[in-house]
Amino acid sequence: MIGPAAIRPVLDDQTFKNALSMLAAPLTVVTTQDEDGRRWGLTASSVTSASLTPPLIIVAIARTSSCAAAFAEAPEFVINVLAEQHRGLARRFAASSIDRFDGQDFAVWPGSRLPFVADAHAAFHCEAADRIRVGDHDLLVGRPTEVCVNGSTAPLFWYRRDFRTPA
Repeated sequence: MIGPAAIRPVLDDQTFKNALSMLAAPLTVVTTQDEDGRRWGLTASSVTSASLTPPLIIVAIARTSSCAAAFAEAPEFVINVLAEQHRGLARRFAASSIDRFDGQDFAVWPGSRLPFVADAHAAFHCEAADRIRVGDHDLLVGRPTEVCVNGSTAPLFWYRRDFRTPA
């Protein structure tokens, strides 16, 4: 039960982050490739379906991300829903100032140049449908054109600032 002492106004970023850490979120690695052939990717936990008809998915990307410009121009991308065996991959793609793809084994989505995680829990190949500026993030709206579902292991979540899997 929440008591009066636990209720407080959102006055600063840390209070807001602390409250958000209680919201379990699926972990994904979102990938694309620019027109020069350079691969880009990031770990994202702010991913959600936006519409069933037509099917649309939203990914929130911080404008301070090293990948922000690439995703702002990308005509297509892949959302890889991570499973329990992808903890290391999630950490790597959340790191900055490294080549996130170096030493990583990615497949190429058939009929495109896009890298994807072949054993992902699920993967959505998307066309960029819209981009919306919201606060310090851009919402990348994707229209899934193809999907790959493996789903044979436990999903990976971000909860209380750590990687978790269902008990």
